[in-house]
Amino acid sequence: MSAAAARRKKQLAAKQASLSESGLDPISKQLNSLLESSEIIDESTAYEALQLAQSQVRKSVKSGDFDKATSTYGYDVALKILNHNRASVASQLLILLSQVLTETHTPCTEEWIQKIQALDEAYIRACSFAESNVEQVRLYKLHAKFLRNCLGWSEALGSTTLGALPIHTLVAKHSWFLSQSASENESPENEEENDDDDDEDANHSKMYLQAHAVTHYALAEQPQEIISKLRTMSSPTEEETKMGHVCPPCAREALLTRAILVFCTVENLRDATTLLQTYLSEIESRDLKELSQSYMSKTDKKSPSPVIFCSMLLEILKKDKKTGPLYTWLLKGFSSAELIKMYKPEILKGYTTKIGRIYFDIQPPPGMMSTLESMMGMMGGMGGGAGGYGGMNPAMMQQMMSQMGGMGL
Repeated sequence: MSAAAARRKKQLAAKQASLSESGLDPISKQLNSLLESSEIIDESTAYEALQLAQSQVRKSVKSGDFDKATSTYGYDVALKILNHNRASVASQLLILLSQVLTETHTPCTEEWIQKIQALDEAYIRACSFAESNVEQVRLYKLHAKFLRNCLGWSEALGSTTLGALPIHTLVAKHSWFLSQSASENESPENEEENDDDDDEDANHSKMYLQAHAVTHYALAEQPQEIISKLRTMSSPTEEETKMGHVCPPCAREALLTRAILVFCTVENLRDATTLLQTYLSEIESRDLKELSQSYMSKTDKKSPSPVIFCSMLLEILKKDKKTGPLYTWLLKGFSSAELIKMYKPEILKGYTTKIGRIYFDIQPPPGMMSTLESMMGMMGGMGGGAGGYGGMNPAMMQQMMSQMGGMGL
């Protein structure tokens, strides 16, 4: 053996011995030296750590060491950067992590859900140290993309059909949080109810974000969280309850209706009932008997009450398929007067069509089937005159409403 070869062999042995003693490879050592300071590191140091971590994530994926890619260089490093209050730098690693989780087919386990929750908590805390309010809002909006990616991963590689419930809760909580600083007057015409968009929620209105939040709270099976949000909102005004009103319906009642429809679409009548009963007992201040009578009146010049619609809907769904015609009549009248004026009525129409198919075997037009399935995959809808309820049979309605004691009517 030549002297050079012997020297090289000695160096490799020393390197292996050092690695065995510490249990860390040189890159991990370097990352630790950058991030394990007791002082808050500056942005340039955090960015150096980011570049090392991103390189190692990709290298580990290529070599097949998926645990090192996701846990060591993804989760661990991101959390350390966040603990140094560098949310802007960490956000880049979080997006990569959320993509690699799916790319490596990492199962959505309870352990990983807890890691996502820990990252979410650390990120929100780190955002409070942003240099300006504008930067803070930008970081909050950027975080929405990470949460959406995680939700998609949990649906694809988890045990829950539409995604892990705790991650739905994170998405809902973050959307509601963003809604508090969103513009009331932002035009929603160009918004998409599609969680795969690339604008990081930058142009979403308050209306979109609130609807998005209650949808995901419903998918997370969190009726009490929805109640806590609706409790902060205003009661319907005279203008919003007038027959033929041109303004949107009361936001509080529109969100209640949306949440009830989502619960029903995923066949969760238990939480739909809990939500409605709690709303009626703790939030609704109007006389429910008067609302019920008004719903059937053709002369009081009041629009159909969303609260009564939801009450009747749940009663109908709890019966058998023979009440399918009653569902059709109820829906036709309410859709033409109120549902069409709510935010994204085409989405609500998709929910009601899906409900008709699930509970009553009412088949949608052939061309709408693919649209319905696509809509459900993204989770995570018509005209009438004053008192015209689309051919709804008053006698049948009165009989049904007299049986609605379970809702306190």
